[in-house]
Amino acid sequence: MPQLAYVDGRMVPLRDAMIHVEDRGLQFADSLYEVCAILNGRLLDWPGHLARLRRGLAALFIDFPMSDAALGIVARRLLAVNGQREGLLYLQLTRGSARRDHGFPTTPSPSLIMTVRRFDFAQRVRQQATGVSVVTVNDMRWRRVDLKTTGLLANVLAKQDARAAGAFEAWLVAEDGTLREGSSTNAWIVKDGRLLTHPLSESILPGIARSALIDLARGAQIAVDERPFSLAEALAADEALLTSTTAPLLPVVRIDGQAIGTGTPGPVAARLAPLVWDEIERQTGWRA
Repeated sequence: MPQLAYVDGRMVPLRDAMIHVEDRGLQFADSLYEVCAILNGRLLDWPGHLARLRRGLAALFIDFPMSDAALGIVARRLLAVNGQREGLLYLQLTRGSARRDHGFPTTPSPSLIMTVRRFDFAQRVRQQATGVSVVTVNDMRWRRVDLKTTGLLANVLAKQDARAAGAFEAWLVAEDGTLREGSSTNAWIVKDGRLLTHPLSESILPGIARSALIDLARGAQIAVDERPFSLAEALAADEALLTSTTAPLLPVVRIDGQAIGTGTPGPVAARLAPLVWDEIERQTGWRA
């Protein structure tokens, strides 16, 4: 059976899935997206993804009439028809198709597409033992990166810089030297046993995994400071790590080629990792 995608009310073979040439998501990045982990056939942190999507829709003035309950039914049906047990659900919601004009169409009809693909989460467990490296690049993104829009060109270029350097991720640095987040991850450092991450603002994406880690850390009596920190602080940190939907927690052992701490995954990351996987197991029943 061919893999199926969901496009505006229809399940269609992925190879036949398409949108209109004048879709505003294609022409203006006038659209939002979410990526949700599928583990043991279940959606991880689904309510958090829905809440972030609804917040973005309100900010962009996109009126999408489908209820959260109906959206969940469609998403789970797509997983079922594809037989997907471990992977990623990609959801994209655009303002719809209209004659190309910068202003909103007078009668917009939002367009919803969803796809699924396999993803090996067990690889992340293995990477926790060695850690990953990151490079830093200047943050060139627009000023509302707290909205998960499909306008990701600056993120794409940053990720390509990382790959060209043989690194896992690129961390984005503001003009004042503040280290904000990664091209597709949230950034963390550890100093004197305290976990630091950039506070929520228009300058970072409110990551679902970020929120989960804060709750888990505080529940384990690990102090968390949500405050800006500089690249210089990161280089002098005892540990560093990153989080995202596809990387629930990974130690960062090198930044721009410089070892962080001992150059190996540290004790705070080692303490947090099982808490993260225990929470994933609690929600989905999945265990590596």
